[in-house]
Amino acid sequence: MVSPETELQMLNRHIRTGARHISRQREIIDRLIELGAPAEQALELLDLFEVTQALHVAHRERLLN
Repeated sequence: MVSPETELQMLNRHIRTGARHISRQREIIDRLIELGAPAEQALELLDLFEVTQALHVAHRERLLN
């Protein structure tokens, strides 16, 4: 079955979702640091989220140009 969502709509959805994930991950990291808990893995995951977000944004820019 073909999705009614266009590629641009899908990218915009992924970017919105990615922004929420990044924001939530930053909250988690802040809480871990506040508790004095290890945050290395949480920071690595944030880095992965940010790299993925940048890829989605770059893909959207290529599509729009």
